[in-house]
Parts: sequence; C-alpha cells; structure tokens
Amino acid sequence: MQICVKNLQKTFKIKAGGFFKAKKVTNVNAVENVSFEVEKGEIVAFIGPNGAGKSTTIKMLTGIIQPSGGQIEVAGFNPSKQRKQLAYHVGCMFGQKSQLYMHLTVRDSYKLLCSIYDLNEEQAEKKIAEISQMFKIEELLDRVVRKLSLGQRMICEIAGSILHEPEIIFLDEPTIGLDIFAKARIRQIIKKMNEEKGTTIFLTSHDLGDVEALCDRIIIINNGTIVTDSTLEDLKANYLSEKVIKISYDKYVTKSQFEYPVEKVEHNQIELKADTNKVQMGELLSYFTSIGNITDIQIESTPLEEVIKKLYKERR
Repeated sequence: MQICVKNLQKTFKIKAGGFFKAKKVTNVNAVENVSFEVEKGEIVAFIGPNGAGKSTTIKMLTGIIQPSGGQIEVAGFNPSKQRKQLAYHVGCMFGQKSQLYMHLTVRDSYKLLCSIYDLNEEQAEKKIAEISQMFKIEELLDRVVRKLSLGQRMICEIAGSILHEPEIIFLDEPTIGLDIFAKARIRQIIKKMNEEKGTTIFLTSHDLGDVEALCDRIIIINNGTIVTDSTLEDLKANYLSEKVIKISYDKYVTKSQFEYPVEKVEHNQIELKADTNKVQMGELLSYFTSIGNITDIQIESTPLEEVIKKLYKERR
C-alpha cells in the first residue's frame, strides 16, 4: 500500500478579537476523521470545492503540517516524523507554485533539484537527458524558465518533479490556466509516466476533464470529510443514468408528432431526456427512428459537476 490514512484529523485554532477585547479562540476542523488507501500504480483524484480540506490533507501527507490526530503512512514512512526520508520517495507539483528558478535555465534548475536529492554530476546529467527525452523538452533545456509559455513551464515542472524517480507524485492543479491543446499534452504525459514508470499519482484538480481523462477512482471531500470514495464507473452507473439525447431528422418535425415527452423542437432537431434505469435505450431509439429518417444522434451524460453537487446535497 503506497498511501494509508486512518481517522486523519486537523484542527486549527482561530483567534478573534481586537485591542480592547479578549481574544476568543475557536477550533475549526479542517479535516475530520478522513480514511482512505491508495495502492501502488493507482491514479486517484482527490477533489472537492475550495475549503473542502484538499490542500490541508495533502500538506499532512507530505509532512508540511502536523495532523491533530489519526495515522498516516506514505511510501512506508510517517510524514510527521520522517519528512526528510519521505522527500526522496515523493514528488510534488503545484500548479500555482513553481519549483523551477525563474531566472535560471531549465537545465540549471534541474541541476539544482538533482543536487537537493543528492545526485552527483554524472547521475544528474544522465537523468536530465532521460527526462528531457521522455517529455520531449530537449529544445527547452537551455531556455530561461521565465521566458517559457505557461504550457511549456507546466511540462517542465512535472518533469522536474520526477528527476529523483519518486514512487508517488502529488499533482495540484497541473493544467490550471492552460488551453485545450496544452491540457491534452499534460494529461498524455501524466498517463505515460504512470504506465511506463508505475508511478502512483495523487491528483487534485478543479478541471473535471483531468479527472475523467486520467483517473479510475475518485475521492470526493467536502467540509473536511469524505463524501464518497468510488470508481469513476460506479459514479457513472449510479449518478449518470440520465441522458440528454439530441436527434436530427432529414426534414422539419413538430412536437405533436411525438408521443414521448420531447423537451425541445427546433427545425429538424429534437432534444429529450431519458433515464436509462427506467427506459431501454434500444426501444427508445427504435421509436424515434420510426418517426422519420435520422441524420444524426448525440447522447450526452450528466456533467460530473452535477454529480458532485448531488453527492454534496445528499451528504448534507
């Protein structure tokens, strides 16, 4: 087991008051009784709204802050007591905080990172060459970091996070602010890293495209507690049964032609909703085919954002 968390808790003491009033101390539970496990080679999404407890949990997993209670084991180490030893086994990449040095070249930044992880000059050169080939960033190595585009820098950031060959990588918003092409490239790189190196990926992101493209498992946290820990397929089976269907015909149609409740009719296209737990899609499509010649069909699932909202509402 790469990550094992049992009954994790973090309570912050918040002081409120002014110059002429005694300060009142309030306990705020940022993380409360959180438990989960991550196996080697998994790509797990750890998602939730702002203030849900994601960042606090990750900081405890990496030893940056101490938990108020519970147990943590990451790569066989206790982050609270063995943070230095753990650092050699994990990598971190935070979308809004660079680990590269803006006034240095990418190559020099990598050399500094290698020295931090006790790689000698020969090992560093070999590793930089290997990583730059893997990520196809050879032409970026001698460019100053601050002159890179955001997409180029993000790729270099991820590459830098695995120079010491960590077992686990914590990725926080790896595609934030990127265009669709850069996002696709980053996702491809993360997937490749997992497949070729067997690296365990612990991902947080507000971009659910990242989650759907990369993760088989999702842990959703809200108000400091786990809302659900499920596979993406299970979430789809239980919460994505409602489909939005758009059907185009080869001629104009009217609402009165349909016995099935159609929500929208526009020229030759209709739009309806169907719950696949109650209606057989084959029978439904057979019925609409009988109305006329179909030129196009689009079937869309409920957006994952709506699923998460529903889960939050049920939990509350």
